[in-house]
Amino acid sequence: MPTNPTDIQAVALLDEPARRALYDAVAGAGRPLSRDEAASAAGVTRALAAFHLDKLVAVGLLETEFRRLSGRTGPGAGRPSKLYRRGSRELGVSLPDRHYEVPAELLATAMERMTGATPPDALRSAAHDLGEGIGAAARRRSGPRPSRRRLRAALEETLEARGYEPTETPSGEIRFRNCPFHALVDDHRDLVCNMNLALADGILDGLGEERLSARLDPQPGQCCVAISTATPAQPGP
Repeated sequence: MPTNPTDIQAVALLDEPARRALYDAVAGAGRPLSRDEAASAAGVTRALAAFHLDKLVAVGLLETEFRRLSGRTGPGAGRPSKLYRRGSRELGVSLPDRHYEVPAELLATAMERMTGATPPDALRSAAHDLGEGIGAAARRRSGPRPSRRRLRAALEETLEARGYEPTETPSGEIRFRNCPFHALVDDHRDLVCNMNLALADGILDGLGEERLSARLDPQPGQCCVAISTATPAQPGP
């Protein structure tokens, strides 16, 4: 049997512009949104937002929780607000049917059995080389002498294209809201995190962006990699 029909139905729901805008608003917020916040972000009315948000919840694309936004408790605190966040359900549509996650799981398991818990140098090297090629291509598209701002934009566009959903924190750090290899993380966390780190390092090297560096910094609900301004090397004594 090909792709699960319910997955096709869920993806098809996103073909409606207002519904897609609401999903993108909630998924990109980095925190649960109220109905009013989602409506404002998507540029639709509250009533239309309520209709489409409930459709997205019904197929598992979004999930809900209830919380008082005022932070108050007890009598007189008011009713809890219904908040929306991206659903944990993963969807995949492939025609004809494909299951690339099976060889990925087998290869990850075999690699760990051969090398133990430590991610092999060959994996880190391959991931870095791939990232470096991706970064170099992005730099060429940015022109012969790209500005620092253009390089930053190229970096974020490249990460977005690879599924990392980069977002900039108030401090200027780049965090990833999504891990494209999330299906492997629970059973092969060290392998996946170090692969992500090597890939990010390679992208920075390919871009020639020496002012930024990648590091491992796992946070709940995010990819394990963060990119921030590189710490200058300290002179020796």
